[in-house]
Amino acid sequence: MNRKYFDTTPKTRRMSPFGIFADQAGYYPESVKRAFIPFECGSFEVTDMNGAVCYSGSTVHAGMDKASGDDVWTADFTPLDSPGSYVIRAGGRTSAMFCIGGDVYSDVFDKVSKAYYYLRCGCGVEERYGGVWHHGKCHTSPARLWDDREREVDVSGGWHDAGDYGRYVTAGACACAHLLYAYRLFPGAFDGQRLNIPEENTPDILSEVRYELEWLLKMQREDGGVYHKVTTDLHAPFVMPEEDTEQLYLFPVSSMAVADTAAVCALGSHVYRDFDKDFSGRLLAAAKRSAVWLEEHPEFIGFHNPEGCNTGGYGEGDDHSNRFWAYAELYAATGEAVYHDRMEQALREDFPLWALGYGEVGGLGALSYILCDKDRDTALVSRFENAFSARGKELCTIADSCGYDVAMEGNDYCWGSNMGLMTRAMIFAVNDRLLGEKGFREYALSHIHCLLGANPLGISYVTGVGEFRCNYPHLRPAFADGIEECIPGMVAGGPNGHRSDPFARGIIPEGTPPMKCYADDTASYSLNEITIYWNSPAVFVLAYLQ
Repeated sequence: MNRKYFDTTPKTRRMSPFGIFADQAGYYPESVKRAFIPFECGSFEVTDMNGAVCYSGSTVHAGMDKASGDDVWTADFTPLDSPGSYVIRAGGRTSAMFCIGGDVYSDVFDKVSKAYYYLRCGCGVEERYGGVWHHGKCHTSPARLWDDREREVDVSGGWHDAGDYGRYVTAGACACAHLLYAYRLFPGAFDGQRLNIPEENTPDILSEVRYELEWLLKMQREDGGVYHKVTTDLHAPFVMPEEDTEQLYLFPVSSMAVADTAAVCALGSHVYRDFDKDFSGRLLAAAKRSAVWLEEHPEFIGFHNPEGCNTGGYGEGDDHSNRFWAYAELYAATGEAVYHDRMEQALREDFPLWALGYGEVGGLGALSYILCDKDRDTALVSRFENAFSARGKELCTIADSCGYDVAMEGNDYCWGSNMGLMTRAMIFAVNDRLLGEKGFREYALSHIHCLLGANPLGISYVTGVGEFRCNYPHLRPAFADGIEECIPGMVAGGPNGHRSDPFARGIIPEGTPPMKCYADDTASYSLNEITIYWNSPAVFVLAYLQ
């Protein structure tokens, strides 16, 4: 990555100008409210925007936090429940502004949900829907098969996956699953949501997910096989989508792509049944075609980029959890015993039954079976529920020992750490909502607090949210549009202790604690890229909190 090309030196930001770290969106009146202070002080006060002291108290020494390297004091202002805007002051320093109120996450929820519209491919982003971030139609030409350059296929549509303009099946299936389960579990959160997108015939989030599902259907062959991805041969330069006019290629079928497509199409058939029976039927038929392909190809067919291609690989070491998820969803959709048998045959000890994707999707299969309204094996239900329960309790223990109240340890701060942060919050939500285990809601909230500024860098990792927020993600249109304010609602990858790109290694000193290995800079793809499956768990958690 050419640092000079981006000319981002004046915009690189690592540390907040605020010395006290709080959730910059805010706190519910009835919830625990805690800010973090990385220096010694005995007392703090919370003031309104006129400077009037509304609450004061003593700090608590939480101790040394290993992942951040901070000696942390906490300021607990839980008793303050009056709606309003506030800052925290202690030791001559202050926090960013935050709010207390029953709707503090409504704007964040809408922004992270609307982000998918800005990532649509095969169409333009219209000004009446996208505002200043509009652009022309992109990537509408047919794609050639990588292994048969004479054959062309129309696979237009779907979402750009990440900072690049590629579209990848397993990533898309995972993001759709998060969003569909968010709707299944928390439909009330979406009832009044208005995202200002072109479609108006179903809840907005389902209209948006359908845009991706229609593309997944195009990626399926007649025999049920599913192409792994469609991209150009090389990543595009940092240009607008409509300026990326290089030849598109369809890459060979992988068994992971087939299984994930079967799973998410079966899931979608259930969700869309009440809105569009024809579309629901198309999804179920596609899921069954891919199930036939899986039976005819019991061997693992992975994916590696062929020589001459440098776009995303999304390779996996096996397809065990993918096949399990596929059969669980097919059984939940149809009640056909053959899929239950295949689900049981696919169960293995080598994948976790709480993992929520994209590389391991066993938790999605378990969730499908827990929610299934067909005949269920009670022993299997208990096994799947116990997996979520045990993982939730394990995560609580980790969070309790963390100075910033999150269930993340040093090694968890890797590429896309904010997905880990949010999928852990999903596990807390599942335990609370489905298993009725008390106390998990506050743990889920603490992870949202961390995402939105209650972290050792004091930065909100969601564009457009908070006084001090990421604004320069590794995202081609966000750079190429020339607009200073970033497209809102994009969840950045977050801290990565491995510093997995040249820019990250150049700006972040070796030995920096992993929770602080982050820079808000376009040049760093391992710290500041966005992806559709980093936004989706955030949508899920915010829907739960709504």
